[in-house]
Amino acid sequence: MRRTTLAALCLTVVSVAGVAGCLPGEDKAADKTADKTADNAATKTKAPFDGLTGGEIAERALTATSGASSLRMTGDVPDDESGGTIRIDMALDKRGECAGTMSMGGEGKADVVKTGGTLYMKYDEKFLRAQSDGSSKEETDGVVAMLAGKWTKMAATGADAKDIAGFCDLDSVLADFKDAQSGGSAGAASDTDATRGATTTVDGTPALVVNEKDGKDSYTLYVATQGKPYILRLESKSAKDPGTIAFSEYDKPVAATKPTGEILDLDALGG
Repeated sequence: MRRTTLAALCLTVVSVAGVAGCLPGEDKAADKTADKTADNAATKTKAPFDGLTGGEIAERALTATSGASSLRMTGDVPDDESGGTIRIDMALDKRGECAGTMSMGGEGKADVVKTGGTLYMKYDEKFLRAQSDGSSKEETDGVVAMLAGKWTKMAATGADAKDIAGFCDLDSVLADFKDAQSGGSAGAASDTDATRGATTTVDGTPALVVNEKDGKDSYTLYVATQGKPYILRLESKSAKDPGTIAFSEYDKPVAATKPTGEILDLDALGG
């Protein structure tokens, strides 16, 4: 797996900081007017996050999400090297365990499991051939014959595994959320231009939309309005880092178990 995979995935996570801290000076008066309008609705039902500005809601969402013990990330992010798209569907936790799939430009997929100190991966033929640019047909056919459809394993700390293994560590992935909370930019999330949007649902879960613009770029955050204010989806419309990531299965055990059957030891093959 190319090391640019991890970078591209993390860029989308980092873009949460765009929602939480990229612009100083929010129009809080306009935001609170929207709150008041919602309070005067015919139903007289208290609005979600009543009295909070968009920036304050984003800050609460960052706090809740960074406190999760596990979650699942699903979505499409850019791959800088190929100019294509990476599709990820991965459950991960703060113990560094993960299980899920990755695909590159819709061309095949790789199954990924990390448990303990070992990274397990299984590639299909389409994925292997798509990643073989620059190799001869003979070399590609040899790799496909050796790896396609078979589980492999590597030490998670090895040079060829550590980036993907690092992405399995939820603490590392959420570090950018915590940086945004601590005010790594000009101010805390509550001081940004994030504005409240409409209420909606994300996969059946009630949510509130929070929007923010940074020049020509825009970000949309969907925050759960029931239970903890977890981030449910992040949409980045950025020329540099476009993409959409959904967050789900908060605090649920990650099904990261060692694959059964024959497993090819890539570290042993590498000598």
